[in-house]
Amino acid sequence: MRRSLAGVALAVTSMVALSFLIPLAALVMSLVKEQGVTAAEQRAAALAPVLTLTKDPAALRESAASLDASEHLVVHLPGSGALGSSKAPAALLERAQRGRESISQEVPGGWICLQPVVLPGDEVAVIENFVPEAELTRGVKESWAVMFFLAVGLIAGSVLVADRLGAKVVRSSKRLAQASHALGRGDLDTRVDPMGPRELRDAGVAFNAMAHRMNELLAVERELVADLSHRLRTPLTALHLASERMAGTAESARVEAAVDELEAELEAIIAAARTPLAVGPMGQGMLGTEQPAGRSPSRSVASGASDPRCEAADVVRRRTAFWTVLAAQQNRSCSLDLTQEPTAVGLSDDDVAAVVDALIGNVFRHTAAGTPLGVRVVRTAQAVELVVEDGGPGIPEPDRALSRGSSTGSTGLGLDIAQRAASATGGTMRITRGPLGGAQITVTFALAPPSPSGHRSRISRRRGRKGSGPAGRAIV
Repeated sequence: MRRSLAGVALAVTSMVALSFLIPLAALVMSLVKEQGVTAAEQRAAALAPVLTLTKDPAALRESAASLDASEHLVVHLPGSGALGSSKAPAALLERAQRGRESISQEVPGGWICLQPVVLPGDEVAVIENFVPEAELTRGVKESWAVMFFLAVGLIAGSVLVADRLGAKVVRSSKRLAQASHALGRGDLDTRVDPMGPRELRDAGVAFNAMAHRMNELLAVERELVADLSHRLRTPLTALHLASERMAGTAESARVEAAVDELEAELEAIIAAARTPLAVGPMGQGMLGTEQPAGRSPSRSVASGASDPRCEAADVVRRRTAFWTVLAAQQNRSCSLDLTQEPTAVGLSDDDVAAVVDALIGNVFRHTAAGTPLGVRVVRTAQAVELVVEDGGPGIPEPDRALSRGSSTGSTGLGLDIAQRAASATGGTMRITRGPLGGAQITVTFALAPPSPSGHRSRISRRRGRKGSGPAGRAIV
C-alpha cells in the first residue's frame, strides 16, 4: 500500500508538472525571441534620425557603435556600400529599398531587421540590424533548468508526503495484522492501540471488542465444561461402591482400575477447562500451517509444556498392553512390532496416547469380535510411523472418513485426532488396505529436534496409573 500511494503521487504530480512545464517552456522561448527582435527594431529606429541629419560614414559608424556594440547594426547608403558587415540577403535589401518596406524575418543564423529611411532628394537608405541565434535563445536553457529542478522538487516532495501518509496507514494495518495473528496463535490477551485513519481506528476498536468478547465466551465455556464434568462424579461414586461390592471377583480389579482411570480423566478435564486457553502442539495455530478445510485448531488435552516431547514407541507399548487385555477377552489376536531406534516426537505422552487409543478403539468398535489387530512403530530417516491395521471390512471412503460426522455410525473424531496430531509435527496420515485384509492407517510423526541436555519427556500421571482400564479413553 505504501508503495502504491507513492506511485500514485509520482504519476499524478508528474502529469501536472508536465502539463505546466511544456507550455511554460515554449512561452519562455517565445518571449526571449520576441524581446531580441524588438530590441533590434528599436536600435534600427533609433539610428534613423541620425541619417536625416548627416551622411558622414564616420559619424554613422560612431552612432551605430554606440547603439550596438556587437557591430551588427549596418547602414546601407544609396550609391555607396554598406557601413559594416551585412548579413541581409540581396533580395531582401532590394525589396526594402524599392518598396520602402520595413522587413523583420528569420534568416539562416538568426533574425534580420531592415528599416528603410527616406533621405532628402527622395533617396532611400536602409538600416540593417542582425540578431544572431544565440541572442534569440539567451537565458532559455537556464530558465528551463530552473523549471526542471522546481518540477523535480515538487514531485519529490509530493512522493515524500504520500510515503509518510502511506507509512502511517501501513503501520496501523501491520499492527492490526500482527495482533490478529497473535490472537490466532492463542494469545488471547493481545490488543491493539487504535491509530491511523478513522476507518483503521474503528477496525482496531472492533478488534479489541472482539478479543474481549472471545475471552468472555471462552471463560463461560470452560466453566460449563468443568461443571458438566463435575456432575459425572456422582455416577463415579456409585461405580466405586459397586466395585467394592464386587470385591473378590475376577472382574473387580479391572472395573476398579477403569473407574480410577475415568476419575483421573475427569479431574484432568476439569483442571484443563478451568485454566486459561493454551495452544499446544495438537491445537497449534501457527502461521503457515495448513489446516484442513472446515477445521479449526483446538488445543491439546494435556499439552501444558512449552516444549512437549515423548518417545512414541514407549507410549504405544503402554497403550497396546492396555488394549491387549480387552482383545484377549474378544478372542482377537493383537500383534505389536516396535522399532528399537529412538522415536522422539514433538508431542506429549497424552497426545500420542490419544492417537493410539483413537485408532485401536476404532478397530474394536467397527469390527467384529475375533478380528485380528496389528500395531507397528517404524522409524525412518526423518519420521516415526505408527501403523494400526485390522482384518475387518476396511474403510471404503477414506477421504470421507476424515470428516467429522460424515461417516455413518461414527463421529469421525478419532481419525481427526490422529490427523491433527500428525499435522502438528509436520507429518501426515493416510488410509489404505493392509496385509490383514482390512483398513491400515499410517500416521507419520516428524522426528523432534534434539532436546537440550538434561531434558526429559514428561510422563503423564494418568498414563502411569497402574491398572488402566478401557474407560480411560472414549472409543470413537
